[in-house]
Amino acid sequence: MIHRLHQGQPAAAAGQALAQAQAALILLHGRGANAPGILLLAEELYHPAYAYLAPQAAGNSWYPYTFLAPLEQNEPWLSSALARVGEVVAQVEGAGIPAERIVLGGFSQGACLASEYLARNARRYGGLLAFSGGLIGPPGTPRAYTGDLEGTPVFLGCSDVDAHIPKVRVEETASVLQGMGAQVALRLYPGMGHTINADEIAQARTLLRGVAPD
Repeated sequence: MIHRLHQGQPAAAAGQALAQAQAALILLHGRGANAPGILLLAEELYHPAYAYLAPQAAGNSWYPYTFLAPLEQNEPWLSSALARVGEVVAQVEGAGIPAERIVLGGFSQGACLASEYLARNARRYGGLLAFSGGLIGPPGTPRAYTGDLEGTPVFLGCSDVDAHIPKVRVEETASVLQGMGAQVALRLYPGMGHTINADEIAQARTLLRGVAPD
């Protein structure tokens, strides 16, 4: 199964080169999608100070089962995926961009992965943009995360009737991250499909502007 793991997969890039950027947005694609596809979101979220990076999942999926499955069912892919996000964060920091100017973002499976990475690696980040996602694990998963998010701004946006992402999990994610010290904005959109809407883009642009230096 080693060939299905995520280390050594490429990352697509847009915006400023890391060496010139003042901030970075790491975008994580959803199941069955790819890095160039999620990087199209960078066009909607363009800011001249940002580098945009999108790592590619092996086989176009970060983990094989639903994010609500028992954690062990999604191993070793989940641990590999979390480690791959960590590699990209380290790459950005190595280029001189501190964590407080790194925003993690994703859609669907990518939003779940971004949320879980943030919770498991708590410190002050630039922010989290989770479009239609939430923390990973079955109902009742202990959320014994350690660390302090130190005021990290978090935007969680989702339909209230999403077929893949239960509303209760998005609400739980907001509560957990807030309890870890994040500044959380949660928006549930009545009857929306599994997509990203214009209001979510506007919320994300506001968060990104707040992170990048003048």
